[in-house]
Amino acid sequence: MMKLDGIAAFAAVAESGSISAAAIRMALSKSVVSDRLAELERALGTRLLQRTTRRLSLTEDGAAFLVRAQRMLRETEAAMAELAERRGTLAGPLRLSAPVSFGTLHLGPALYPFLAAHPGIELALELEDRFVDVAADGYDAVLRHGPIRDDRLVARRLAASRRLLVAAPAHLARHGAPGSLPELGQGRAILYANRGNDWTFAGPEGAVVVRPRAALRVNNGIVMRDAALAGLGIALLPAFLVHDALHDGRLSALDVGHEAEGADIYLAHPRQRGPSAKLDALVASLRRTFGDPPYWDVLPPGRTHGRCD
Repeated sequence: MMKLDGIAAFAAVAESGSISAAAIRMALSKSVVSDRLAELERALGTRLLQRTTRRLSLTEDGAAFLVRAQRMLRETEAAMAELAERRGTLAGPLRLSAPVSFGTLHLGPALYPFLAAHPGIELALELEDRFVDVAADGYDAVLRHGPIRDDRLVARRLAASRRLLVAAPAHLARHGAPGSLPELGQGRAILYANRGNDWTFAGPEGAVVVRPRAALRVNNGIVMRDAALAGLGIALLPAFLVHDALHDGRLSALDVGHEAEGADIYLAHPRQRGPSAKLDALVASLRRTFGDPPYWDVLPPGRTHGRCD
């Protein structure tokens, strides 16, 4: 007899590309995933995956069955969610991906009261800065900082996010505070490696690009903030990374006469699945927690350096 846990194991292996990755995703041992997959193949009387020493690939039967397996799993999850909703509860698995810095500083703390209010939800949160393929990697939704350009996804805005030029007071005392974009381009900068070397600002005739000299390139916002706190240079960072340091004076915001290009924070889910009641509740909870404007976007008075005109 074909079992649902075997179907789930097959779909996880096919979507993640290996038994090891599927085991991590399902929080099971590799041997359990392998056994469930083998049992499913015996029940179906066919091989679904071609195993080699380097990789797994779908057989022709496996490719045909995967579409139906994914549909069965979605329908089963939807049915379980519907029954839970009829009982006035939200329940079942919910798998999210989010950037490391925002997830650590803001998403994690915002999730704790949500999970306390809905103890039937089994949340798996994976923090990573790479752009994951939401559907192929098996996520229910992904949190992104910036525009969603994938038409396979439905993006739901959670909050605004300003970017601010910041530096430590000690750095400004040594090197001075730039008051214009040309002056900013001469300073030493802490750059986000995943976004390139350009800083974009809004100007009266359109976007203005500054290419500062790099003191450090790194692919993590918290490290960038800490480098700015250490006086290494000027950083262009989201307010959600620096609001505490601005309020207590460890960092100062710089005024160069132009507003830095901002972004929004979204929760995106695969279009083909549609929003679930769990995601609806999560979006509403996160919006309430973050606020509008969000709590991290309030710039304290007296913490700005630069132009005085």
